[in-house]
Amino acid sequence: MDLKKRTAGKVVILDISGTVVLGESSQQLAQTLADTLGDDLKGVVLNLEKIDYMDSTGLGELVGYLTKFEEAKKRIAVLNPQPRVVKLLTITKLDRVFKVFEKESAALDWCERGELNPHGPQATRP
Repeated sequence: MDLKKRTAGKVVILDISGTVVLGESSQQLAQTLADTLGDDLKGVVLNLEKIDYMDSTGLGELVGYLTKFEEAKKRIAVLNPQPRVVKLLTITKLDRVFKVFEKESAALDWCERGELNPHGPQATRP
């Protein structure tokens, strides 16, 4: 897994590529999310456009940090998941929990201000 971190205002964007599975990649994702949670920000956008595969461990890390971010009054948005990840989110019914966006600008706006309806025309549900 390769992970690049960039910032747009008070939102961190994590561009993730490769696979997120049990072991080093899920630990790296967890550590990055933990570090990001401690930052002075409003949310994080997980760009999953280049994720080839994610197993239940990787998905579990996302769910665990979603709860932690919500408790800290911060948001997590999912951006452009690949069809395999969309299917995983749908099967586990997590497509109802995570806010999934097609456009980075919409995900950033939602994280920054929460003004967008996450299920409106600028967002997508897998």
